[in-house]
Amino acid sequence: MQSVRDIARDIVAREGGFVNDPDDPGGATNHGVTLHTLRALGRDLDGDGDVDAADVRALPLDGAVEIFVAEYFERPGLGRLPRALQPAVFDMQVNAGGAAVRLLQELLNAAGFGPLDVDGAAGPRTAAAAARAEAAMGGLLVDAYGVARRSWYYALADRRPTSRKYATRRDGGKGGWITRAEEFISPRFRLTEAEHRARVAAWA
Repeated sequence: MQSVRDIARDIVAREGGFVNDPDDPGGATNHGVTLHTLRALGRDLDGDGDVDAADVRALPLDGAVEIFVAEYFERPGLGRLPRALQPAVFDMQVNAGGAAVRLLQELLNAAGFGPLDVDGAAGPRTAAAAARAEAAMGGLLVDAYGVARRSWYYALADRRPTSRKYATRRDGGKGGWITRAEEFISPRFRLTEAEHRARVAAWA
């Protein structure tokens, strides 16, 4: 079983290096850590008295790993969740913040393992419900979470046209959000290219 830091390093590898996309609400990003996050943490890495894109660019890979572990795994309590579920929820927590645990809570409620408050915190009640779900569903729980995550990205892009480039490539194929979600879904539950293209046809 991977350590939390190993999972964080995998996330950093998915996120890539420095980008400053005006359509990204988090602002400039490096190794998956956004300007918004660095400002919230007060990380003036270049010591010039403010936190800006230059500090994001200066963030080392190991610094990103430490931020992910502390702020996106330990702070929201992901260590309470079943081990098999942690990589998928951790990955989405980095990518989408509190929506990751809220999505899990909604899934557990819909599957009859609640009722849970949909508050984005992986507290003892959420952890216990997830453990009951894993006992009943086995590995299908991780698949169900991955499928729900994929649907969440599609729905977000439905609502926010500027985000569609993250869900679909220029040639109409699966974009980064969708392929990322499907890394945590068994092959039999992944969409075919034709199914993906049918899902996004209305965006053309």
